[in-house]
Amino acid sequence: MWGMKINIKATNLDLTPAIRSYIEEKIGSLEKYLKRLVEKGAVEAFIEIARITKHHQKGPVFKAECNLELPGKLVRAEHSDWNIRRAVDEIKKELQREVSKYKERVRPQDSKQKNKLRELRGK
Repeated sequence: MWGMKINIKATNLDLTPAIRSYIEEKIGSLEKYLKRLVEKGAVEAFIEIARITKHHQKGPVFKAECNLELPGKLVRAEHSDWNIRRAVDEIKKELQREVSKYKERVRPQDSKQKNKLRELRGK
């Protein structure tokens, strides 16, 4: 298994190895919900973390957003918080909810691209 491809971009802050590994661990844990699609290389995550203000010390100082590309759907989540790790945790929760909805809704027999989806899902 290759794993989900995760692209991380940092704006107005340093992307330390600790933050990078934290993001990869949290967002990478979504693989278990999309195992067959990940094995086919059909899932890619684009994450951007940013410091949205330079002069504030309190309130939502950091923002994390993620675009998760699935076959036939783009799942997006974003959250602002005072702690970058909490923001990542919140986008992971939102993505998890959206992926669950995606898995319930996608039925290859109802789709125009049913053969492609069946192939990606391994059915």
